[in-house]
Amino acid sequence: MQTHAAVALALLSTVAHADDWSRYRGPNGSGVSTDQNLPIEWAGEKNILWKVELPGRGSSSPIVSNGKLFVTAYSGYGADGGSVEKLKRHLVCIDQKSGKIEWTKTVDARLPEDPYGGFLTEHGYASNTPVADGERVYAFFGKSGVYAYDFSGKELWNKHLGSESTDKHWGSAASPILVGDLLVVNAAEESRAVYGLDKLTGAEKWKAEGEGLAYCYGTPALMPRPGGEDDLALAVPGELWGLDPETGRIRWWAETPITGNISPSVTFLEDLVYVYGGYPRTARVALKIGAEAKDEVKDALVWEETKSSYIPTPVVHEGHLYWVSDSGDALCVKADTGEIVYQERLEGAQGGQSRGKPFYASPVLAGGNLYAVSRTNGTFVIKAAPKFELIGHNMIADDKVQFNATPAVGDGCLFLRSDSTLYCIGKK
Repeated sequence: MQTHAAVALALLSTVAHADDWSRYRGPNGSGVSTDQNLPIEWAGEKNILWKVELPGRGSSSPIVSNGKLFVTAYSGYGADGGSVEKLKRHLVCIDQKSGKIEWTKTVDARLPEDPYGGFLTEHGYASNTPVADGERVYAFFGKSGVYAYDFSGKELWNKHLGSESTDKHWGSAASPILVGDLLVVNAAEESRAVYGLDKLTGAEKWKAEGEGLAYCYGTPALMPRPGGEDDLALAVPGELWGLDPETGRIRWWAETPITGNISPSVTFLEDLVYVYGGYPRTARVALKIGAEAKDEVKDALVWEETKSSYIPTPVVHEGHLYWVSDSGDALCVKADTGEIVYQERLEGAQGGQSRGKPFYASPVLAGGNLYAVSRTNGTFVIKAAPKFELIGHNMIADDKVQFNATPAVGDGCLFLRSDSTLYCIGKK
């Protein structure tokens, strides 16, 4: 078993770069970039440095690692017709500067697969964002398993993590993360389990199982604990779990009033943990989890409020939580009390939707601004401050398909992904 110090050393030993956005919502999952030079306006030829057509659709986010972009897609079945036997997943490697596709790896679907229907049509079969460490990239393709490649496109290993489904047949959406030498994968949909895999070989190091994982679609988050070891935090219906990232054992758990299905990741500020989501009633709560927490944490609830988020994960910034709501509103609340500071309608964000919500992408923060990508009505740029200020609303007019993916940030650029195309947005 690795010690806590060994995990920390492994984290430092990876090939990291200051501008890397190497996983869902950035290097530490916070959705916050240190980049100060992103544009706030783009359209037509203005500030669109390059664009590249992808081999299929998808809701997964692009990532940036060591000068390369990686993004997943699916084809052969779904919105464009076809039969499930022809379903394929793709992992695409793109040069960050030029936008040139360097290689594409294609994986045939492992059957049985969830049929294309119901709410699965809102996100499709490529909703899990890959993760990279500067040398290797890992893609989770749901029932078709996890695949690891080096940066030249050589397959290193693959592993099947189950073929189950819930009764809703919504497919999976959680993204893998790296913790030291482990690849952590929430395969709740596929096997009601979270896995810790050796990132070099794919060997299973631990498996945390539980029926409570049903309808858990969030990406695990590495939660810092003041004066203690970090935990893997994961919100499941009715509970928040804290797992030992080295063994997968549950160190502690706390009850929450959020039930149904949960898609947002948990976020943190000092000793408070924020959980959003739920269905049919969405809610948001703050829980206090101390450094010495173990077993059941009682009386953890600090505040509980409605006006929450169904899918997007909020950004924590300077004592406030920022997000975009199911109804197309921008919200800012005080992180310590949950009190709403503002709730402002984003005009135009609500139109043109299908059965889903106007926002699937989570906002990201860069240069003091929030970038909130709506599904069909462009990107809203909002000042990250307790006073609402909309400073930009940008459309890519000739792209008529949905934008479901949370953007990536790197080297002064915003990388936007639609159902057909990847864009590099930067100042010319």
